[in-house]
Amino acid sequence: MNVLIAEDEKDIRNLIKIHLEENGYTVFTAADGLEALEIFRNNSINLGIFDVMMPRLDGFNLLRKIRETSQMPVIFLTARVNEMDKVLGLGLGGDDYLVKPFSMAELIARVGAHLRRNYEYSETNQLRKSQLSIGRLSLDEDGCCIYVDGTLIELSAKEYLILQFLIKNPDKVFTKKQLYRQVWEEDHYYDDNTIMVHISRLRNKLEADPRNPEYIKTIRGIGYKFHIPKVP
Repeated sequence: MNVLIAEDEKDIRNLIKIHLEENGYTVFTAADGLEALEIFRNNSINLGIFDVMMPRLDGFNLLRKIRETSQMPVIFLTARVNEMDKVLGLGLGGDDYLVKPFSMAELIARVGAHLRRNYEYSETNQLRKSQLSIGRLSLDEDGCCIYVDGTLIELSAKEYLILQFLIKNPDKVFTKKQLYRQVWEEDHYYDDNTIMVHISRLRNKLEADPRNPEYIKTIRGIGYKFHIPKVP
């Protein structure tokens, strides 16, 4: 994990760097806010430790710049105990606040806690992005699988690809030939019956009543579409 320290007091900056490196972190250091901003823009930084009072660009304005593109955790360090400073820092999007002098062990513990929390949040968000939930169905694109009412449904590769394509294009009508081209990526050996068989199998696996499908609708004389049922 990469940590950026922005602190104009060299002794404090170096002391924090040594302790972080002893705990396995890769550390970048800056003596002022503008230097820190340049490091941030040119490296992958996972967490920032910023002094509030710094030359050229203070910690609060450094955070404002960073929050334009990143939600990484930021811990403020300050020699001031003014409560309004703390309120301002947290209000700008800071995640934590330590008043000097502080315990180095406490700082290291807070760094670890914020990185774990941020990692878990990112993982949860990524999982949500990979899942599409529609009514009783849940499509997991990372796992290439489908759940109905929370139960995993076995699909063939072609069945999955047809369903994925339809789900990602809701209420848009596709001909059998368009579906065949999309999934089989060819049209030289197009067979009308192939799509009909795969749609029938999908309905049998997904629909509560395959004869009156809720999701995969037939548009007579044209083809099929995926319908998103209205929530009562």
